[in-house]
Amino acid sequence: MKKILLLLIVPALFSCQKETKKTAALEKPEVELHKELYGNWVGDFTVKETDTTKEVEYVYSNKINILIKSIVKNKVTGQSIVAGNTTPFLGTVITVKNGELAFELKELGNGKNNGVFTFNIKNDTLSGLWVANDKNAVVKSREFQLVKQEFKYDPTRMLPNERDYIDYYSAKRDSVTETFEDGEEISYEESTYRAASEVITQINTSTTKLTEEDVKNLKKLELEILRNTIFARHGYTFKKKSYRQFFDPVDWYVPVSNDVSKDLTAIEKSNIALLERFEKYAEDNYDTFGR
Repeated sequence: MKKILLLLIVPALFSCQKETKKTAALEKPEVELHKELYGNWVGDFTVKETDTTKEVEYVYSNKINILIKSIVKNKVTGQSIVAGNTTPFLGTVITVKNGELAFELKELGNGKNNGVFTFNIKNDTLSGLWVANDKNAVVKSREFQLVKQEFKYDPTRMLPNERDYIDYYSAKRDSVTETFEDGEEISYEESTYRAASEVITQINTSTTKLTEEDVKNLKKLELEILRNTIFARHGYTFKKKSYRQFFDPVDWYVPVSNDVSKDLTAIEKSNIALLERFEKYAEDNYDTFGR
């Protein structure tokens, strides 16, 4: 009887071992490739082709981040981050001549601004084209040349002081009449804009807890920029083009998320609340500026 039981048990044990090995083989994780390409590829996202029959305003250039998250075999996943939108994408990569890699990535979902990226990576530069899914879109395609850029929160980051901070998206049209010596009058419309002073490059809203005394004499635009610089340091992607115009040109700014609320420090939260309170009542001076 014991011999019979042993004869039955031994084959069963071998069968279990085979099944275990088979299961382990099936569960073996797939190897990720080209990990050196993972991360943020950042740069200008500029208009290439538009529908000239439509008189609709659009932004010629935005800062974009093409974030590559994984490459398994030839499958690529990641997301695009631009103009307040974070959109996942899925696609493929193939090796072309001289080890150069060619990608085709489709943004997922039904967003009106979704499209398809095709680009190559060569000599540390990612360059290519984006084509809109919507055949009726005003901006039909955009082009880009991006470089790898690490995002790291740094509360000491400041806006550069060698630039002018003029809000070209909130212009006012004023009627102006000029009278000449001979009595002739000429009337015309003139655009005026609001501008921020160098104070926005001097006050650090991430490291210094502000008081009412610090902000009570500031213009509305200055308050807005000081507040949004906090979000820019955390890599927030701005939906409003009137905000993007001040941060997209800044070298250290890398858009990585459309929600950074959980990353804000106690000082930053306090300053945001104070700045927002004063923004409600602050005013701006408008003047003429050349572009």
